[in-house]
Amino acid sequence: MKFGAEELKELLISAVVIGFVFAWIMKDRPIFSGIAFFIVFVVMLVAVGAAFIFHELAHKFVAQRYGYWAEYRMWETGLIIAFFLAVTTGMVFAAPGAVHIESRYYQISKRENGLISLAGPLTNLCLGIAFLTLTFKEGISSALGSIGFFVNTWLALFNLIPFPPLDGSKVMGWNSAVWGIVFVISMALLWFA
Repeated sequence: MKFGAEELKELLISAVVIGFVFAWIMKDRPIFSGIAFFIVFVVMLVAVGAAFIFHELAHKFVAQRYGYWAEYRMWETGLIIAFFLAVTTGMVFAAPGAVHIESRYYQISKRENGLISLAGPLTNLCLGIAFLTLTFKEGISSALGSIGFFVNTWLALFNLIPFPPLDGSKVMGWNSAVWGIVFVISMALLWFA
């Protein structure tokens, strides 16, 4: 995968803001009772940051495999709104940015666009299952596992909603059967979470 310095900086900033937003929302929950905010932030940075970063990198990886230019760009307004909503109202708004994909020579096919879009939610489902294994441990590892499993399955399901600009609209536009299977799996895992 090819990265630019600006892209890496924007990925890092987005992950830190999203990690802070979720830490701020979760800091008073019983699962974090008596735990310093910094530790809550680190847990959220790992659980939520990983969900976000690997989701975006999956889109980028598949797009670049097809030969397209693909680069993550943060949405500054979305990050500012997320920060202030979390601090002032306790609400989560997570729209940090997206991978922008372009082709100089030809239009991206429905199939390729569907597969590029599917890569993000599938990555979240895989990460969710990996986090689930941590729930069998004790202490902070169990909390990290529970949160990581929930966030990843929720993010997969949310992104599979078939309305533009979400991934689900592009997956369904390519293959509604594939969309349906992955959507049902995501719903089942989220219900389990």
